[in-house]
Order: sequence, then C-alpha cells, then structure tokens
Amino acid sequence: MTIKTRIDARFEQLKTENRGALITFVTAGDPTYDVSLEILKSLPEAGADIIELGMPFSDPMADGPAIQLASERALANGQNMIKTLEMVREFRKTEPDTPLVLMGYFNPIYYYGAEKFVHDAKEAGVDGLIVVDVPPEADDELCIPAMKVGLNFIRLATPTTDDKRLPMVLQNTSGFLYYVSVTGITGVNAPDISDVLKNVARIQGQTDLPIAVGFGVKSAEQVREITAGAAGAVVGSAIVREIEANLNEDGSPQEGLAMRVKALISELAQGVRT
Repeated sequence: MTIKTRIDARFEQLKTENRGALITFVTAGDPTYDVSLEILKSLPEAGADIIELGMPFSDPMADGPAIQLASERALANGQNMIKTLEMVREFRKTEPDTPLVLMGYFNPIYYYGAEKFVHDAKEAGVDGLIVVDVPPEADDELCIPAMKVGLNFIRLATPTTDDKRLPMVLQNTSGFLYYVSVTGITGVNAPDISDVLKNVARIQGQTDLPIAVGFGVKSAEQVREITAGAAGAVVGSAIVREIEANLNEDGSPQEGLAMRVKALISELAQGVRT
C-alpha cells in the first residue's frame, strides 16, 4: 500500500477538469545551477502539471544527444546529487503543490546510498522516482525503500512490453505508468500516435494507474493528440534543446534564457488547455 502523494492528487484534480497532464522534463543544473533553478520555479506558472527533474549522469544510456549534452553541461558546472536535492528544497519554498519526480539512473543513487537517498529525497519535497535501469526483479534495491517513505516509484513500459511482461512492470508501480512511445532513445524519433494510443488502451485494460506518454513529443499538437487517449504527455528533449539554443559560444546562458523556456512551456500547455 502506498501513501497518497501530490502526483495522485494532481491526476485526481485533472480528472475533474477533464483534461490530460503536461509533464515537463529538465535536467538539474543545466546550464548552471542558478538558471536551472529559475527555470524550475517558472514551470508551474507556465503550465506544467507535473515536473520531471533529471539527475545528471555521465552515461545516460536511454537518452538521446540533447539530454546527454544537458547532463554534460550540468556535471561540468559541478551539479551533483546534493545540489539536485537542494534545488528541490529551494523549489518547495515557493511551490507546495506541483508534483516533482526525480528521473535518472541508479549509479549516482548507489553512490549516495539508496536508503539515505530516498529519505533525503522525501524530506526535500520529491514525490516520485523514475530510475530507468532498475528492473522489477531488483525492487529490493530501491523501489521498496522508496515505497516505505511514501515516494511513488514510476516504471516505464515500452512498445516491446508484451502482455506476459506487463504484470511484472505494473507490480509496485505507483503514481503513473510512463509509456515510452518509440523504441530507442529519447528525442530522436517522432511517435506514431495512432499506434501509441492503441498500446495505451491495451495497457489501461490491466491497470487503473494513469498512463503518461513520452519520448519524441515536442509540440502542443502532439500533446493534444496524445492526451486525447492517455492521462498525460511528457516533453523533455524539446525543452532541453531550447536551453541549448540559448547558450553563448562559451556555453554560458544568454540573457532571458529562462523566460524563453517558460514561453515554450506555455505554448505546449495549450495542448491540454484548448
């Protein structure tokens, strides 16, 4: 049994509003700690219903070039797990309601210490975890400790997750299920939305969890089409590319970068509000 989190409350709220969720991803510390925090704080007002905050890692195997470069920029500027959790605490000083999910890989968590990590993440104001390289067979490593402190553990299903594997994926998953719309890495291929929604409907037949769709989603129109049949749409690489496009040649952020990212989120949010 899991404790009700901000994620659960947000999906209940959206159900009463009869609309899907815009879920946005940014990498903590990209391009700098201060600008990243400014972007993070602007996301709820811009229209993000749930926020995924990437934990930078040097070998992000599931991520495409855009998010790989974002991790490199963040790590080069000294971002680490301690600073990522500090960003969450700063965010929570002004934003008590918007759900925040940490997304990344197990290696940095292992070195931080899994038990300490889930405790510190919960204390900082995190609501859920997406750790892409921890399979259900290793639930004792992180999923169970996370559940015990009241964090949702959100797992990914892919187009290759068949009905035989699906029950294992759904076991101990909470908050929402993240459906990966394409095979491969993030932000490279555009999803076939008709096929995506067929698979969402198939999976929804086996769970009451909300299903959010990500990988390759980059426009308000795609967000609108996906949330016609799924509970949420996740946009990541398109936002990270907007950050990259507003860097100077030396990698420093251009003036107004955070405002331009906020404008992009506002545009994407129209996909779930019109």
